[in-house]
Formats: sequence, C-alpha cells, structure tokens
Amino acid sequence: MNPMNVFKLKGLLDRFKNNHPKVPMFFKAAAGSVQEGSIIEIKVISPDNKSIITNFRINSEDIDLVKELKDII
Repeated sequence: MNPMNVFKLKGLLDRFKNNHPKVPMFFKAAAGSVQEGSIIEIKVISPDNKSIITNFRINSEDIDLVKELKDII
C-alpha cells in the first residue's frame, strides 16, 4: 500500500469522526458484541423518507479483515 494513501485515509477517517462523533463510539461499543455469526443490519433513510435495508452475517473472514484494518489504521 502506498504510504501516502495511508496518510490520506487517516485524514479522511479523522474528518469523518469529527463530523459524526457518535459513529466511532457506536462501533467501539459494538465491537465487544460482534463475533462470528452476528448479524449486522444497515438502514438508510433518504430525505424524502424512502428507506433501504440490508443485513449480513459475520463470518471468520470478516473478523480477520477487521483485524487487518485495525493494524493498518
């Protein structure tokens, strides 16, 4: 991975954290509950009140991916 991209990614994540401080706090709190077999559900509600929802079950590869991302960041 290009080191400059790592710095860029860190800056983007820092800006996201500043704009949405509750999101990182939520993920930190949820991290202890998420394990293989957990289901994560995502819902998006548009300004005109239309919604779209999806969910997925966490598998061992997902757990490994998150660990790798933590090490990078």
